[in-house]
Amino acid sequence: GSATRPIMTSSNNCTAPVALANVSKLYGQQRAANAVNFELYPGQCTVLAGHNGAGKSTVIKLILGLIRADEGKVTLLDHDAGSSQAARLRAHIGYLPETVALHPALTGTETLAFYARLKGLPTSDNQALLARVGIAQAAHKRVGTYSKGMRQRLALAQTLLGKPRVLLLDEPTTGLDPASRLLFYEIVQELRDAGATILLSTHALAEMERLADRIIVMQQGRKIADGTLSELRQHAGLPVRIRLTVEQIPDSVPQHWNVIGTNRLERHCTEAEKIQILREAHAIPGLTDLELESPGLDELYAHFLKREDY
Repeated sequence: GSATRPIMTSSNNCTAPVALANVSKLYGQQRAANAVNFELYPGQCTVLAGHNGAGKSTVIKLILGLIRADEGKVTLLDHDAGSSQAARLRAHIGYLPETVALHPALTGTETLAFYARLKGLPTSDNQALLARVGIAQAAHKRVGTYSKGMRQRLALAQTLLGKPRVLLLDEPTTGLDPASRLLFYEIVQELRDAGATILLSTHALAEMERLADRIIVMQQGRKIADGTLSELRQHAGLPVRIRLTVEQIPDSVPQHWNVIGTNRLERHCTEAEKIQILREAHAIPGLTDLELESPGLDELYAHFLKREDY
């Protein structure tokens, strides 16, 4: 689609830890991934958006080397994602699947020790990890007694084992209570700021706005949009709403501004016009407040999907 654009990585000369070059995956006649191209960089949280069946999980499985591409190339930490060298890099990869199967008879501590051994890692940091995700008190209880939120927190702890350089999170907040969600975002932000490369697939978009450095929208296996929130806003051309509160409505209301209520003015503009119009707003006499409402991720997502539908 016309919305597909490369991301400029700020002063980033390193090779991308994750790269998909023209990658397709076929199941019979169906293309679960269709000529997908993108690179992911350190210190960047990329949100992969799309309906169920858009190809999000397929992309994550391709990066993990769980399935092989039929066309194109998937590179993970400088190796072909499906190769035996890439398999040896598993200790540097954190993966949180959409549905986590944890053994109900094991305790939280035993579960984490099991995953640490699978990754060939020491268990010395495990208690700190359990505390970090907020389940230290339940560490010695069986997982079968955990709530959904606690199981998800434990699953997140296994994802963080060994301070992974690449994190792949598939619908990580499904079914989480608000407190667990906030904790999850905090941890993801910390990891990103520490230089991890993060790909997070979701359809709960509104809550990802603060977290997303970049958004990739997929539909029917194709990438239909790719950019930062502000790039996608400029690209979509959806209106920005500006509302002013003034001491009193001026005698001559500036052009394009509508009067709403007793002491408010409103106008719509494009993302590109925003700065100019804010300057204009500041010159209106008696200005006491200014509100800016840009289209959110949900609106942008709906716009790009609709644009591809006709």
